[in-house]
Amino acid sequence: MVNHSATQILSAQSQFDAQDVARGILRLFARNDIWCIPEMPLRNNRRADLMGIDPKGRVVIVEIKVSRADLLGDNKWPDYLDFCDRFYWGLPPELDRAPLESEAYQPENCGIIVADSYDAEILRPAPSQPLAAARRKVEVERLARTAMRRHAFCADPECPQPGKS
Repeated sequence: MVNHSATQILSAQSQFDAQDVARGILRLFARNDIWCIPEMPLRNNRRADLMGIDPKGRVVIVEIKVSRADLLGDNKWPDYLDFCDRFYWGLPPELDRAPLESEAYQPENCGIIVADSYDAEILRPAPSQPLAAARRKVEVERLARTAMRRHAFCADPECPQPGKS
């Protein structure tokens, strides 16, 4: 019999919930011609849960939180604002959204999406905070290259990786 600690069980459950939230958001975005990839590394050594491009070429980042502790303990999220035109919080329906209304979470700069594994709804649209044109170009190119690299590895897992022999 396998003995799992409470932390392992909660961690696995949170990961499953985050995947559900991401799936719902990806479905909502797809209907609106916004295409994202998960787990996008940023140049500041952070990782966006979802990052994509809308029909007007604007960069969108979604930070997914599935527990109150995870939401309240996140002090790195402002680091994402320099890499997107629009920033959203992605949450499951049962998570208390009240903290996101406080000044610490800059509601004037952040949208809110509530999602489950089937769908999502934008509760508060993310205001546009336009990136400088040069920064947007760099981020769109990085996003495109990452998406193409992932697609190539899905099509051929033995595809050589840059810098590896």
